[in-house]
Amino acid sequence: MTLLKSLRQRFACLKLFRILGLFGFLGLFLFLGVHGPMAQAQGFVDQPQDRPYFKPLTLEVDATDTDRRIFKVRQVIPVQAGKLTLLFPRFLPGQHGPNGAVQRLAGLQIRAGNLEIPWVRDTVDTHAFHLTVPASVSELELQFQSLSPVQRNGGRTVMTRAMLNLQWEAVVLYPAGYYASAIPIQARVRLPNGWTQASALRVERQQDQWVHYGATNLETLVDSPLFAGAHLRRVPLDPIEASRPVALNIVADEPALLQISDEHLSAHRRLVEQADRLFGARHFQKYDFLLALSDQMSGIGLEHHESSENGVSTRYFKDWSKSAGRRELLPHEYVHSWNGKFRRPEDLWTPHFNLPMQNSLLWLYEGQTDYWGRVLAVRSGLVSPEQSRDTLARLAAVFETRSGRLWRNLQDTTLQATMGPRGEINDWPDWQRNADYYGESTLIWLDADTLIREKTAGARSLDDFARAFFGMEDGRVKPLLYRFDDIVSALNGVVAHDWAAFLRTRLDNHQRGAPLDGLTRSGWQLRWTETPSPFMPDDEDDPTRRADNYAFSLGINLRKDGSIQDVLWESPAFRAGMNRALQVIAVNGQAYKPERLSAAITANKTGTQPIALLVKEGEFYRTVAIDYRGGLRYPSLARIPGTEERLDAGILATRK
Repeated sequence: MTLLKSLRQRFACLKLFRILGLFGFLGLFLFLGVHGPMAQAQGFVDQPQDRPYFKPLTLEVDATDTDRRIFKVRQVIPVQAGKLTLLFPRFLPGQHGPNGAVQRLAGLQIRAGNLEIPWVRDTVDTHAFHLTVPASVSELELQFQSLSPVQRNGGRTVMTRAMLNLQWEAVVLYPAGYYASAIPIQARVRLPNGWTQASALRVERQQDQWVHYGATNLETLVDSPLFAGAHLRRVPLDPIEASRPVALNIVADEPALLQISDEHLSAHRRLVEQADRLFGARHFQKYDFLLALSDQMSGIGLEHHESSENGVSTRYFKDWSKSAGRRELLPHEYVHSWNGKFRRPEDLWTPHFNLPMQNSLLWLYEGQTDYWGRVLAVRSGLVSPEQSRDTLARLAAVFETRSGRLWRNLQDTTLQATMGPRGEINDWPDWQRNADYYGESTLIWLDADTLIREKTAGARSLDDFARAFFGMEDGRVKPLLYRFDDIVSALNGVVAHDWAAFLRTRLDNHQRGAPLDGLTRSGWQLRWTETPSPFMPDDEDDPTRRADNYAFSLGINLRKDGSIQDVLWESPAFRAGMNRALQVIAVNGQAYKPERLSAAITANKTGTQPIALLVKEGEFYRTVAIDYRGGLRYPSLARIPGTEERLDAGILATRK
């Protein structure tokens, strides 16, 4: 009987597949989709409509658990009977990619009174949660936790015992089918006793430890993070009579760090003044710099329309004359209020946070912001001209030697944030390339600026483009979208030129060498010296990553303990078999010290003393021999004799 039953089952299966064969592969796909594992793999959510959600959502975040760094969330969402999809933000503005950390959402429970509502996570779009609302239910109560990292190797630290950075996209679910700007929401946050907050949101009232914010919409809420802490100081950066004021909100590990010298405060105030003179308009009702001075909370630089998140080390105000450090950060993020938030690429704008963004124009969004951030840092006095020139020299050197440009053009790097997690470390960054649309685009916009100055005998400059393109409609906050042709048209409005070809040539080529015409036209050139500049930038926010720089000689950067930070593709170190998993233990038989490696590089310029490095990888040791004879090489800028100086005297000069 068992054999007969088995034969009958096989016959039935063959008959089924013969029938399905009449309909082809589509029939089989539909059959499995309805009856098999694909049944829950929705992969599709309601397309958003620009129509108001019928009632406001409420959101409560308890941020008092600083011991375990847990945000406790309670949401109330008005609903109507039927199928409902709730979304956790996935594509995050300013990060340009699918970086919403839904894995940090835990303990999700959805209830209607005493009734528990079951939910199912979409098996394709894991940021979507499907459920059915019973006929008698008019609102849902959600409770869950956002589990922020407790160690740096687990992700960015956003909560410490002294401060926190609350990003609303990490603590909210919202109904699919609507524009984020059409979903009304009212939020409040509970802070540890005695803490103060700063945010672009308008505070309606404060009661006990709760801060209640005024009614807003989901788009604005997500665009308005908060910093809070036990030690917070708010400093106006505008004249008292300003109708659209700008303020610097500093939260620090210790109260003493909140003290600012008159010199430093004046430089930050001049930043606001110089931005006004550059753009000629403001596209915010008020603007809040959120600045954390901390060795505990992780650093950040993230733009928002009426605020910015800025996290730096406690060294920010120290050694002011020695290094630019992170003092180009605030100018960069401030420029984004005009470039990226007000004027926004059309293909980057999306109706809500779960539709893919396209980053084809990041070389303007981020690239020209990078340029203006560096320029305004000097015009305001946050950075000296000497420090700025050294930064430009390093940019020129990095991209002049960037091997990856042979296979991957600059335009393709604008897709980096879409390709993988932001901040992911590449093993071979020189070859793989990363977000090069920042630094290399700075050189492109310097090229454009000096070309305009040359063609107009100094009468016009890229400042005129900035005022025309970003300064229109003073007071408007709603984003104004643009395309490639709009950029070209605005440039032609400054001076006639084949700007489309100018841009595409620099964005699409696969040739060696950086776009250095702007440096040359400004009266400067890249040169190599055997002594590093005293202003050579380092990573001030992570002392473990401060590198001994041999990138342009051996092709490696080493941390203070000799571990390798980077190896340049096809460099002498690369050809010797080195990679970033190694640690240099000794140089020519002596314990590693940077001065010993520098001396060894210099000694082998004649080829008589090859460099022997004892390296360690895990429990294995080996000796690497490098017969490099080029000597130490560090980038700097040198004046080109007999040329017009357009950098210090023109581009970087303070505007009166």
